[in-house]
Amino acid sequence: MKLVRISLLASVTLLSGIFSFAQTADEVIAKHIDAIGGKDKISKIKSIYTESTAQIMGNDAPVITTVLNGKGFKSETEFNGSKIIQALNDKGGWTINPMAGGTSAQALPDEQYKAAKDQIYVGGELVNYAASGSKAELMGKEGDLYKLKITAKDNSTTTYFIDPATYYLKKLVKQGEMMGQPVEITVSFSDYQKTDFGYVMPHKIDTDMGGNFSFSATVNKIEINKEIDPKIFEMPK
Repeated sequence: MKLVRISLLASVTLLSGIFSFAQTADEVIAKHIDAIGGKDKISKIKSIYTESTAQIMGNDAPVITTVLNGKGFKSETEFNGSKIIQALNDKGGWTINPMAGGTSAQALPDEQYKAAKDQIYVGGELVNYAASGSKAELMGKEGDLYKLKITAKDNSTTTYFIDPATYYLKKLVKQGEMMGQPVEITVSFSDYQKTDFGYVMPHKIDTDMGGNFSFSATVNKIEINKEIDPKIFEMPK
C-alpha cells in the first residue's frame, strides 16, 4: 500500500512538472517582452543610438547604429580606412561597401532586405509580431532553450531561441544572402544589461554568416530617444 502511494505521488509530481512547463508561443513571447522591459516601456522608445566596437578579422572597428522605431535602421562601420553603411527603412534598404567595390549607394537585394528588415523595430520582430501579420509556433526545446519559429507575411522565417531562466533572447537563425549566395545567418546575444531607461539590451552580439564570415560586437554606449532625422535612412540620390 505504501509503495502504491509513493508511486501515485511520484506520478502526480511528474505530471505537475510537465504541465507547469507546458507553454504556448504567446506565453513565451510575452515573458520575453516583460523580461526586456515590458510593452508599455518599449512603446515609449522612439529611437536607440548605440556605439560599439566590432572585432572583424582580428581588427577593432567602431560601429554606430541608429534605430528610429518602425521607420529606419542604419549601421555605419569604420574598417581599414573605409566606411561601410547599411540602411533600412519600411520600404527597402541600401548599402555602401567600399570593401566590395561599392563606393556609391546600392539598393539591397530583396532577399537581403527581408532578412534584415526587423531591425527597424525596437525589440525586433517578437514585440509586435501578431500585429504585423506574422505567425508564431513553439517548436519545443533545443537543449535548454525554447525554440520559436516566426513566419512573416512574406513567408520568410526566423527561428528564435529563448532562455527559460531569464526569457532573454540567446540566439536567432534566419536565411540571408552573402556575395549573391544564400547563407544561414546566426546571431547570438549575451551580456544583457538594463539601460537607464529601464530597457534591457544585450551588450555582446556575435554574428556568423554560414561559416563563411563572422564578427563580434561589444556595445560601449547607448542613448535612448535621441532626436533622429528620418532622412538619414533614405538612399542617397
